[in-house]
Amino acid sequence: MTRPRVLFLCSGNSARSQMAEAFLRKHAPDRFESFSAGLTPQPINPLVVRAMEEVGVRLDGHRSKSVREYLGQLCFGHLVIVCDEAKKSCPTTFPGVAQVHHWPFDDPSDFAGSDEEKLVGIRRVRDEIEARIKAWLAEVHE
Repeated sequence: MTRPRVLFLCSGNSARSQMAEAFLRKHAPDRFESFSAGLTPQPINPLVVRAMEEVGVRLDGHRSKSVREYLGQLCFGHLVIVCDEAKKSCPTTFPGVAQVHHWPFDDPSDFAGSDEEKLVGIRRVRDEIEARIKAWLAEVHE
């Protein structure tokens, strides 16, 4: 039996969608296939990599991807938009997607200050994303 695919989408695929993809893989590898992409891909934020490693999740092998890599190539059971910018710019219909979810989180690229000050915000967003993934997994039955 094939597992439903989930695509996490944000503007740059540099932070939030990468974290969500990794957490879904961590918490439900037997239930879902997890992917992420961005509307205008940017390099993965090294502070996000660091914050994820702090909770035992490595982003080795992750790379920033454009949503165009998946359009017409894969069908997704769920599209999860994790930022308001992507929601504004995303097509209203996404071919092959059964359900669209909007889970907005603050953008780590907007955090200012020293790396340590930025990490405070990134850790908060990281923890919010993990909590949302866990809550969704408790709700969804596939």
